[in-house]
Amino acid sequence: MMRFKDLPGTIPVFPLPGALLLPRARLPLHIFEPRYLAMIEDCMKTPERLIGMIQPREVPGSDAKPLHAIGCAGRLTAFSETEDGRYMITLTGISRFRVKQEITGFTPYRRTEVDWSGFERDLGDDESDRGLKRESFFDLLKRYFTLHNLSTDWDSLKGADDELLINSLSMLCPFEPDDKQALLEAPSLATRRETLVTLMEFSLRGGDDEVLQ
Repeated sequence: MMRFKDLPGTIPVFPLPGALLLPRARLPLHIFEPRYLAMIEDCMKTPERLIGMIQPREVPGSDAKPLHAIGCAGRLTAFSETEDGRYMITLTGISRFRVKQEITGFTPYRRTEVDWSGFERDLGDDESDRGLKRESFFDLLKRYFTLHNLSTDWDSLKGADDELLINSLSMLCPFEPDDKQALLEAPSLATRRETLVTLMEFSLRGGDDEVLQ
């Protein structure tokens, strides 16, 4: 397990709208752009093998893509190369971070100085959610999946522990990027579950009012 003092002060970041990584969760990625192929190659040369997943922010009327303040770093834990030079990788979530400043130049991909403080809990054991009422939660989830024509292995989902259940759904459900950011920034697993429930209920109502500000 990676220790807080081993986390680097600078990491490469992958701004991918709608892609959410959470601590201890796994995110498969298909890498094909030259700048991100270079990022993976450079990442594998470092002892930590960390890449920060982060949401870009849309600025109306501008081509600029500033980053959200908080992202989540993942350790590159699986790698394979296709015959045509693309990479298939898996990132395992390590810890969230705050962006201190972006580093310009030197690499074709983006890099940031980061602050890990405040997220020490991310490096600990799995969280549980004592407030999770599974029967009503799964009733809501089934209605949400039906609405969006989603399928799953319900037996496996019902057998998942609290953190795996809530984080997997947060990552996989088709929410908007800003909603994914709200799930990422949730201070606890219980808060993330409450946010997840709010988003699903909002969707089932047809998005007829503002839920997350």
